[in-house]
Amino acid sequence: MKKLQVAIDGPAGSGKSTVARQLAQILGYLYLDTGAMYRAITLKALRCGVPLDDEEALSRLAQGARIELKSRPDGGQAVFLDGEEVTSALRAPAVNAAVSRVAQVPGVRRQLTRRQQALGAAGGVVMDGRDIGTVVLPAADVKVFLTASLGERVKRRLKELGERGFQLTPEAVRQEVLRRDREDEQRALAPLRPAPDAHIIDTSDLTPAEVVARIIALVRQRQGGAGR
Repeated sequence: MKKLQVAIDGPAGSGKSTVARQLAQILGYLYLDTGAMYRAITLKALRCGVPLDDEEALSRLAQGARIELKSRPDGGQAVFLDGEEVTSALRAPAVNAAVSRVAQVPGVRRQLTRRQQALGAAGGVVMDGRDIGTVVLPAADVKVFLTASLGERVKRRLKELGERGFQLTPEAVRQEVLRRDREDEQRALAPLRPAPDAHIIDTSDLTPAEVVARIIALVRQRQGGAGR
């Protein structure tokens, strides 16, 4: 059975990482969280004191950074930056606040897009992010755009941050989500939007398993049926 490229896009808190991870595990595909790559560059910039408005310096930083994504037994993904595991550090509030600015830098996007395309070229990959179906894998076999109500996305982000030991107020998280939406949707390069041929799924009232089941159906349909 042909191994496909599956692109999953959506805003913060839409559930794309959870869904993509579970989907990849079921399909036996590589899971690639592209947002983690942008977060890794952001973390390095913060640690090195690189100004977030210095596009040339950020581009050089991205070019020289060594980012490794390794699968975990639970289907998750460990992220290594220049040999150091930084998986938990990538979700720190300081990184959350800065990643959109770093992700807008053309030189950074070019560097990471090339790496992502190389990783997905052979198929058998579930890739999630904000521009997968529109820019990174525009010819992906299955494209999905996940969305959810603002309230539900805030609740999910609060839970995620709490599990990682970061305590923020609901209002602080709400403002962060709104700011991230605005920056991602309005950036000039690779803005957040559904691909014209993407399947849009509102996850507000769905469990991750229900969303995964819907996408599995799309994958099987694309492959020509589960029994093929």
